[in-house]
Amino acid sequence: QVQLVESGGGLVQAGGSLRLSCAASGRTFSSYAMGWFRQAPGKEREFVATISRSGGSPRYADSVKGRFTISRDNAKNTVYLQMNSLKPEDTAVYYCNAEHVVTTRKYWGQGTQVTVSS
Repeated sequence: QVQLVESGGGLVQAGGSLRLSCAASGRTFSSYAMGWFRQAPGKEREFVATISRSGGSPRYADSVKGRFTISRDNAKNTVYLQMNSLKPEDTAVYYCNAEHVVTTRKYWGQGTQVTVSS
């Protein structure tokens, strides 16, 4: 069982930056690939970024490539999403996701709201 708690969301002007954090419980954090997803009002949840268990092989949605950076600190059981050059269309609830590399079981956090004003 993994519990994920996101933090760092808020209100920011277009062009600004935010850093999201996701703290995971448990002692097997390095057994999980970690990711960020988001869901805007009236839309489906969509992929934002993912990172492997070792911290390599980051992948990004085309819409955030070059602006967002995903990273992780396995010693702190935490994954981050640095978001720069934010746009109003980035407004959404951002969810942290953990997927076990062997069982593929998935866990989700409760989400953190990001609002970008124009």
